[in-house]
Amino acid sequence: MWQGFTGWHALIILVVILLLFGAPKLPALARSLGQSMKILKTEVRSDKGDGDAAAADEQPKSEEPGSGKSA
Repeated sequence: MWQGFTGWHALIILVVILLLFGAPKLPALARSLGQSMKILKTEVRSDKGDGDAAAADEQPKSEEPGSGKSA
C-alpha cells in the first residue's frame, strides 16, 4: 500500500490539508492535539502507578516476624 509513497505525495497531502483546514485553524488544531497527548500521557502514567500499587498490595508477605527466617 505504501510502496509508491514518495516525498511528492506527502507534499500534495500537506497542501490538501492546508486547503481544507485553512492556515488560521492549524495552530489551534496542533494545540488541541498537544493537550490531548499530554492528558493521555498523564492517564497512562496514573494507570501504571495504580497497577504497581495494586500488585504490591496483592503480593503475600513472606517475611513476617516469628516465621523462623533470619534477616
